[in-house]
Amino acid sequence: MSQTQGEALDRFAEDSIAKGSKSFAAAAQLFDPATRRDVMRLYAWCRHCDDVVDGQEGGQGRVHAPEPPEARIAGLKGDTARALAGETARLHPSFLALASVAHRHSMPAALFEEHLKGFALDVDGRRYETLDALLTYCWHVAGVVGVMMSAVMGVRDEAVLDRAADLGLAFQLTNIARDVVADAGEGRVYLPLGWLREEGLTPADLLDPAKAEPVARLQARLVAAAEPYYASARIGIDHLPRRSAWAVATAALVYRRIGLKLVERGAAAHGRRISTGTGEKLGAILRGASTAFGPRRLANAPRDPALWQRPRIDPGR
Repeated sequence: MSQTQGEALDRFAEDSIAKGSKSFAAAAQLFDPATRRDVMRLYAWCRHCDDVVDGQEGGQGRVHAPEPPEARIAGLKGDTARALAGETARLHPSFLALASVAHRHSMPAALFEEHLKGFALDVDGRRYETLDALLTYCWHVAGVVGVMMSAVMGVRDEAVLDRAADLGLAFQLTNIARDVVADAGEGRVYLPLGWLREEGLTPADLLDPAKAEPVARLQARLVAAAEPYYASARIGIDHLPRRSAWAVATAALVYRRIGLKLVERGAAAHGRRISTGTGEKLGAILRGASTAFGPRRLANAPRDPALWQRPRIDPGR
């Protein structure tokens, strides 16, 4: 890849993250330049896959998608496999970005296959009876992304990668809690169905403002379920290079704050998208710096065996 091609790819990746996630875009600026480049390139592939499956652009709105979702996923799988094999001609820039990152960091194809499985679950309209079943979904759509991102940061220790997956799980549980009503409006229900029955709710009730109180209790329950995964991820941060630790700690603080604000607002948050403001992001950057550049006293703490355990990835696949 020429310097000019690389610069164009970096502009594409920066535009992708700016449109797709303001929270993560802010945290990504804290990485050292080489890590930031590859983190954003990897994000660009993830964002493109998500957009193709959902018929969106930058995670927003709807665009014309002539093919059925199953065909779109098949196309993503094929293009991903071609990119990893070095056959990048005529591929979307996101696959060029993926190929560069996967090659530079010797990342196994199985990681990307695991992520694509999550999109297939969404297309199937899969619903989840228990929290454990939901966490399997969270692994595919977010936990494995944490593992990928940590590989870009130079992590190879399986125990540390477990912590990276934990952060992805925490992020996804937070996202699901925040978007309960919006997702229900799209016909998607991620809350464990057993939890809904305990509250006397059906999936259709999630859209009903009159049921805002029990819905808020379920959202708070998901936020609480994320807490031990945030705590586990915090220990993993102490194993990262300092600049990477700063970026990851900041992202964790921002996302966790979203969940806490959701709980604070309770039923009043029904149907509203909770986000963090500029001041909160700046505060997270400062606290993240304190975490990243302070003493590393937690590095040897054991991981809670009660937490959901990610599957091991065969490095040869």
